[in-house]
Amino acid sequence: MLVVLLLVAAPLCCMTASILYSGESMKPGETISWANNQLVMQRDCDLVYYANGRRLWASKTSGMGSDCYCTLQSDGNMVVYDNKGTPLWSSDTKRGQGFYVLIAQKDRNLVIYGTARWATNTTI
Repeated sequence: MLVVLLLVAAPLCCMTASILYSGESMKPGETISWANNQLVMQRDCDLVYYANGRRLWASKTSGMGSDCYCTLQSDGNMVVYDNKGTPLWSSDTKRGQGFYVLIAQKDRNLVIYGTARWATNTTI
C-alpha cells in the first residue's frame, strides 16, 4: 500500500527521461531521450533532435537569443523562448487547456500527444 502511495505522490517528471509533460521546460543542455535518440535544448538556443549522433530535426533557432528554454505548454503548444520570454519557435499546436506529453518514441519520432498534434516525422 505504501509503495502505491509513493508512486502516486512522486512527480511524473522524475519517472522517465523520454517524456516532457505539459508545464515542464527544458533548459540549456537538458535532454529527453530514447536509447541513442536525444532531443537537446542546446546552449546556442537551437532545439535539436539527434539519432545516433545524426541531426534529424531542428527548430532552427540557433543564435536567436541566449539562455533559451523549451516549454510544453498546458495548451499543447511546444515553444522555444529566449531569456526575455520572447517566443522564437512554436510547434503551432495550441489547442484547449489540458494534459499533453511530448514523447521520444522507439521509432525515432517525437510526438506531442493529447491526441497526436505534431511530430518530427523521423520514423525509421
